[in-house]
Amino acid sequence: MPRFVLLWHETPAGFARPPHWDLMLEAGSHLRCWALAAAPDETPQQSVEALADHRLTYLDYEGPISGERGAVSRHDQGEYQSLVDEVQEVRVLLRGQRLRGTLTLRREPDTDQRWRLSFVPD
Repeated sequence: MPRFVLLWHETPAGFARPPHWDLMLEAGSHLRCWALAAAPDETPQQSVEALADHRLTYLDYEGPISGERGAVSRHDQGEYQSLVDEVQEVRVLLRGQRLRGTLTLRREPDTDQRWRLSFVPD
């Protein structure tokens, strides 16, 4: 089963993006990523931003990020089952230590970066 991780990304003062959560889903040789303002179990409905794909090493990594972009710490990790994987929608069943339930990401109209996240715990 593919893996996921939810990282807390502490960014330095003056950085382009404030501190946020990074949701990462394993997709073959890379991680699909989204930046979240809040953890899905705290704010189950929110607008999120798609990020560039990341390396698989982030599944197990905690610590400083190169280029003085801050540091990450793991909030949760586990496996997921893909339910829907389409251009406009991604739906997965998360089986983490904290996050257990269905997470849906739907692309906002007329944008590639903005998605709507909804999380329904088991």
